Amino acid sequence: MGQLQTPVSTVWDLESIFPGGSSSEQLKTYIAQLEQDITALDTQLADASAPATVEETAAYDEVIGSLQSMVARLSESGAFVECLTAQNQHDKKAIQLESKLHGMNAKYENLTTRFQSILRLTDDQVWEKWLEREAVASIAFVLNEKRQEARERLAPELESLAADLAVDGYHGWSQHYDTIVAKVTIPFTEKDGQTKELSVGQAANKLDDPDRALREELFPKWERAWGEVADYAADTLNRLAGFRLKLYEKRGWEDVLKEPLAINRMSRATLDMMWEVIIKHKPLFVQYLERKAKLLGVEKLNWADVDAPIGEATGKVAYEDAAKEIVEQFHKFNPKMADFAAYAFNKRWIEAEDRPGKRPGGFCTSLQDSKQTRIFMTYGGTISNLSTLAHELGHAYHQHVMNDEEIFNQNYGMNVAETASTFAEMIVSDALMQNASSKEEKIALLADKIQRGVAFFMNIHARFLFETRFYEQRKSGMLDAEQLCNLMKEAQEEAFCGALDVYHPHFWASKLHFYITGYPFYNFPYTFGYMFSTGIYALAVKEGQGFADKYDALLQDTGKMSVEELASKHLNVDLTQPDFWEGAMALVVDDVKQFLELTAE
Repeated sequence: MGQLQTPVSTVWDLESIFPGGSSSEQLKTYIAQLEQDITALDTQLADASAPATVEETAAYDEVIGSLQSMVARLSESGAFVECLTAQNQHDKKAIQLESKLHGMNAKYENLTTRFQSILRLTDDQVWEKWLEREAVASIAFVLNEKRQEARERLAPELESLAADLAVDGYHGWSQHYDTIVAKVTIPFTEKDGQTKELSVGQAANKLDDPDRALREELFPKWERAWGEVADYAADTLNRLAGFRLKLYEKRGWEDVLKEPLAINRMSRATLDMMWEVIIKHKPLFVQYLERKAKLLGVEKLNWADVDAPIGEATGKVAYEDAAKEIVEQFHKFNPKMADFAAYAFNKRWIEAEDRPGKRPGGFCTSLQDSKQTRIFMTYGGTISNLSTLAHELGHAYHQHVMNDEEIFNQNYGMNVAETASTFAEMIVSDALMQNASSKEEKIALLADKIQRGVAFFMNIHARFLFETRFYEQRKSGMLDAEQLCNLMKEAQEEAFCGALDVYHPHFWASKLHFYITGYPFYNFPYTFGYMFSTGIYALAVKEGQGFADKYDALLQDTGKMSVEELASKHLNVDLTQPDFWEGAMALVVDDVKQFLELTAE
């Protein structure tokens, strides 16, 4: 794939996918053909029945092929439109296309429901023989999963009705949140005295600025801005949760974690064990936060201090230098990973320019039909931005090694998706720390590395506690903005063990993840990915480049087995027991202890 070409562009290339953006004629034709194919398959499946013999199962080979093709094309068009709305929150045509694609996804879900009903009604003996056929053996795990899912859901016609209603209900509320966010601006006074309105993406970057005075000025404005739209956000969150809970109720699902655990292919025992180990070690992270407060010259940290850098060693890093650093460090672990990263930069798969109108946050999205990815972020030159860039490239590499798998086998859970991204972050952050030229720089880089542990063990834990409690209370009725703020603050105080003096009550309004319909509980998978990748990283450090092929093999299996099976096969560990989690935690604990020693003076 070649070397990194310079200069490195901060603006991505979308024209090579569908020229013309939201007005693209090629995109219009592509979507029309996909819609036509969905309608044709819908007609074909209308009168289909479960195969009575193994021979009859062959008739479904073409159906399975069509369903996989549709997944790839829905991914292609959906990812492209997501890129359009992210780069310009005011692209009305893209927002309309997004709505149309939600409708098409609902139609595809109806097809899937019909197909799953066929699987559900297939005789067990015929089913076992069906999965042994060469045409489907490679996707047997996914087909079994779909069959089991059908057995736990409503009748096909009711699931289809729910999917249709979700377009303007469930998914519609999610899109409404995007409309709210697009209207939020935060006033900020520059050093020259000029005041300008920042988008939430621009303001979020400044909240990590090394200048505490700047953060202290901006954070109350950030909180106030979200407070001004809190009633709208509360309505949105309540409606999303209400739809979800009512559907769960009709399906007979009492546990709000049933769906997110199934999506992430993990057991409650694994989740509980992970949190148990984390909570056990939190006192040490409280010590870290207390030491950080002392270094910043304050009695206690406030919310905006938690992610702030320590020291001047974390000065601005030019985007091109960040790209070079990432490629260089990836190469030391796995040349294939470095080649891929260079290819992504060279082909302009990354949108990083700091400009108004962009949505906040960062993501990596897959275009499965063309076997490409695109990365979105706003690069402000901080070490944290560099880490985010490495993180998203980890996601992209994961998809890259999955490209030759069947489409059904590319649907891996968010928790293992976060494994690859966090692993990539670790490669870069460890290298930066080891190459530190002074004690001060090492402290600064070590702090940045530990911050990720604080984020996953405390911030994400607060989100998990909030969302768990919110859903339980929402069963009894709507919660207003004040109640949501109280619930959020209580969760933050518990998760951070009371280590802060100012919290972020409107965090529930400001965080997109609470409003994403495809992934309920968009929180604990991050922590799982961090801990899982830390354990894997320990093995990688021990084995060196020889581990790279094992790592790729693990990633390739992420779409066709549970996380417990994945860990057992590739790492020979049991995730429901504490040993693996304690081993992963040991690496993070060592970093904190080293930080405390270096800053003891």
